[in-house]
Parts: sequence; structure tokens; C-alpha cells
Amino acid sequence: MAPGGGVCKDVIESHPKTLKYDVATTKTDKSVTRIATGVSGKHGMQSTNGVHELLECPVCSTLMYPPIHQCPNGHTLCSNCKLRVHNCCPTCRLEMGNIRCLALEKVAESLELSCRHQDLGCHDIFPYYSKLKHEQSCRFRPYNCPYAGSECSVTGDIPYLVSHLKDDHNVDMHDGCTFNHRYVKSNPHEVENATWMLTVFNCYGRQFCLHFEAFQLGMAPVYISFLRFMGEDSEAKKFSYSLEVGGYGRKFTWQGVPRSIRDSHRKVRDSQDGLVIPRNMALFFSGGDRQELKLRVSGRIWKEQ
Repeated sequence: MAPGGGVCKDVIESHPKTLKYDVATTKTDKSVTRIATGVSGKHGMQSTNGVHELLECPVCSTLMYPPIHQCPNGHTLCSNCKLRVHNCCPTCRLEMGNIRCLALEKVAESLELSCRHQDLGCHDIFPYYSKLKHEQSCRFRPYNCPYAGSECSVTGDIPYLVSHLKDDHNVDMHDGCTFNHRYVKSNPHEVENATWMLTVFNCYGRQFCLHFEAFQLGMAPVYISFLRFMGEDSEAKKFSYSLEVGGYGRKFTWQGVPRSIRDSHRKVRDSQDGLVIPRNMALFFSGGDRQELKLRVSGRIWKEQ
């Protein structure tokens, strides 16, 4: 037994494969290192001395970031897994203590790796400790499905998501930069059920998501309509759009810039960045006995010069 190391009685045998750094490496991660050559390891890091294995946490199998801990026998572990195994080394069952593996942290500083989204088009190379920060905002990272009616976990590039919305969510697809949509609901008082619709427009060779839904704004039931751009925010800012709803000689209008689908549906809705219509006004526009919602929302999309 190594000096100063107590034996742990219980060791957790299974652990969630997550890190607070969120750096789970997939089989498609084409990571490389410029300081070694040879046969590619299972993370795609070319190495002759097993550096890639040294930097892999033995519990969650992801790359380790400081602080990297080691037990008295030298077995290393990431900080999250150190907590999960209750400070007990999963390899030799000695108490981990608070020993930092400074040598391994120094080795990591010398590595330069490719982005994990290399297969999606990112070919930049980054120092080991900068790679994670880049990947969190990489413009080639997959987009989340913009469908707001369920907790859809599908991700992918734009062409894939367009097909996914059409085939799996039965979303209406339209060509053109102008629209005139009619929204009907027999019981407009069911705000809690979040009446909503999504339509995708193909305009200027790009795709836009038109949202319409009911939600509770404080104590007031309202309807909101807004546009999201299927692409990056820098591209979304090249476009503008307008929305209009009305009746009986009155109308509401809105003009704005579409938000990127990088911003979640809920984030855009809660920021009220769109055409917000109080329910009483919506029912007035609907006419009749005010017991049925019949709104017509028109609008257009244009590209700024």
C-alpha cells in the first residue's frame, strides 16, 4: 500500500459519462496532435507514446481538463469523477486525497487539436485548453431542431433539419418572401395549452421559421408571432421582416430582424421580440361573438442592402 493512502471499502462501478467541461468526445472527433506522429488512437489523436490515453479519464472516458487529480499510486481522474467515486481511486481503491497531476496538465498545454466538428466543416487547430471554448461557439456545430411543440432532441445541419421538420413534424413548407396566414382556434381561452404553429419559408435560398402561439405574459394571456432564421446570427442580421394583424379599421404592425435558431424558441418568445397581441385585441380582430380566434397574420421578408 502506498504511504498515506487508505483503502476504500466501496467503489461506484457505474458513473454518468459527463464532465462539467462538457467535452464528451465522439467517434467522429478527428483530434490530432502536432507534437507526435504515428498510429491514430481511439480519439483520432496521432501518438506513439499514448498521450491520448493519459489524458482520458478512466471513469467517463472523456478528455481531462484541470484540475487533473491523481491517487498516491499515480492513477489519474477528472475532477467530476473524483466526486462521483467519493474520493476513492477506481483503479486501486486508495483514497485519492488532493494530489494534482501537474505534469499531465503541463503535457496537455503542449498539444494542438482539431475541432470536434471537423467532419461538419471546421478545419481550425487549437491549443488543448482553447479547444473546448471554441467548440462551444463553433459556427459548424450542429443546430438544435427549431420545432417548439415538443422536447425534440434532434440536431444537425440546416438541410437535414429542413427535411426533419417536413418528414417528422409535418411542418408546412412554403416558397416565397411574403405570407398571409390564418390562425383559427375554437377555444381561445386555453392559453395554458400553448396554442402554436410553425411554418418554414424558403426565401433568398435560405430558410425562415414563422412562429405563432399563445402564452401567459405575467397574468395576461397574449399571442405572439416572430421569425427565426435557420443559420448563424451574423447571417440573420442581413435580413428584416414585417408582420401585420388587424381588422375593423385597426391593425398592429411589427418590424424587426429575425433571430437565429441558435437562440431557443423559448428565449425569443420570452424576450417578446415579435408581434405581441393581447387576447382581447385578438378576439376583437376575430369579430363575431368573440368566442373563436380567427386571426390573419400577413408579412414579408426582405434582404437589407
